[in-house]
Amino acid sequence: MGSPQQISAEDEALLKRGSVVATGTLLSRVTGFLRDVVLANIFGASAAADAFFLAFRVPNFFRRMLAEGAFSQGFVPVLASYLKAARPQLSRFLSVIQGNFLMLLVPVCALGVLLAPWLMSVFAPGFDALDARRDISVDVLRITFPYLGCMALAAYCAAILNSHSQFAVPALAPVLLNICLIAAALFFVSSVDPAVTALAYAVVVAGILQLGVQMLAVGRLGLLTRPRVDFSDEGSRSVVRLMGPAMLSASAGQLNSLIDAVLASFLVVGSVSWLYYSDRLFELPLGIIAVGLGTALLPSLSRLVREDDQAGFTRTLAQGIKLALLFGLPAAAGLFVLSEPLIATIFGHGALTAHDVRMAALSLEAYSVGLVALMLVKVCAPAWFARLDTKTPLRYALVAVAANIMLNLLLIGHLAHVGLALATSFASVLHAWLLLRGLGTQGLVRDARHLCLYTLKLGLATLLMLLLLRWLQPDATFWFEAEPWRRAASLAALVLGAVVIYFSALFALGLRMRHLRGHGTEN
Repeated sequence: MGSPQQISAEDEALLKRGSVVATGTLLSRVTGFLRDVVLANIFGASAAADAFFLAFRVPNFFRRMLAEGAFSQGFVPVLASYLKAARPQLSRFLSVIQGNFLMLLVPVCALGVLLAPWLMSVFAPGFDALDARRDISVDVLRITFPYLGCMALAAYCAAILNSHSQFAVPALAPVLLNICLIAAALFFVSSVDPAVTALAYAVVVAGILQLGVQMLAVGRLGLLTRPRVDFSDEGSRSVVRLMGPAMLSASAGQLNSLIDAVLASFLVVGSVSWLYYSDRLFELPLGIIAVGLGTALLPSLSRLVREDDQAGFTRTLAQGIKLALLFGLPAAAGLFVLSEPLIATIFGHGALTAHDVRMAALSLEAYSVGLVALMLVKVCAPAWFARLDTKTPLRYALVAVAANIMLNLLLIGHLAHVGLALATSFASVLHAWLLLRGLGTQGLVRDARHLCLYTLKLGLATLLMLLLLRWLQPDATFWFEAEPWRRAASLAALVLGAVVIYFSALFALGLRMRHLRGHGTEN
């Protein structure tokens, strides 16, 4: 059990690691917004845009489920045990993992290219044979599916880097995707037919670049090994045993989002794009805060499990939960109240019409309902994986996905694409509750009274922030009629004012940095 000084050092280390990931993710999201502004101007919510966004979701879905979900969650805890072993043993383990992973990826990518029409029939059943979106989406999928292989290997490299507390390169690598897509949209769409094909080729180039920069970083650690296939290796078998349940339990949110897009293919043209643009804004706080925390938490919690430090484990987990609530509550409220100003200011130019802005804003409001819950899922899931328990969160994920499907079918007829987003939010709330309840029954989430008092203070500060936003926000017509620079300036002022009011209110309520450490006792 650590001393108070050690506890403080661990808390500061988690904040530092999380901030590095968050900073890299912020830069990625900012360039991602620039990318989406360019795409919205050129393609709007057209049939071609629907086709590209839905086709690109397919390799992205498998990337998040297979690579960043199942593989990372199974690989990192096992890697933690090898980091204290002799260097030759570590190198052999990495060599076998890399070889076995390649043996899986090559046929998967080849099948993805060959079966692209069938995959689009599964993932976009609403695109019938007479729909122009179907042929475009099949072409895009055939080009982009090898991106999965590049990103799966990049996830392998990222896991090694993160386990050595090197978070910057993996966090910054996605910027390359945004740069490639922006360049393709600005300079190459006029040279190919259909135009979105240029975006598909840009995705593949970006995947190669992202893998390359992370391989260089792993090479500097001296951990680049020659692939070796050995499915009987005990370390590899341990990773596989953890991967199976983790494949879904770590990717329930992505699966729900994909189900939304699949059902949206049955709705009017533009529905897929409306969900995409709103999801992009929704993913900003989720990616910066929750993914940053989750990425930093898994190696830390895995180490604490290895050291049999349960007190340190509960403190670190509590800090992650409190940080998710600290930033998640105002982010969700801000997205809800500023949904239309955000969509109109960032995407409402060029081919994207005022009707598209309103439709995307409605789905953003629905998504924002589940933001805090999804952040808690990202923070709580690593607590199970670090303890080498992937079966329990798998059961919770299956319940959440089943609830999402049922709610989708209930709400889509009445609320169309908004119902799909709302179903995802309700399912996320259920998922977070199950994870937290399970951790609580094992004594890993403690001091409920202090946590409730802490959350109450955050809620009061968020309410004050909402009142300010309602009072200061211009008339709705402003966001459609004003010049772009005036919209951007007004939105920036609103966001800055909200941040100042929120944290000033927390300070007035007595919340200090020490309350984010450990269990956050109010003394």
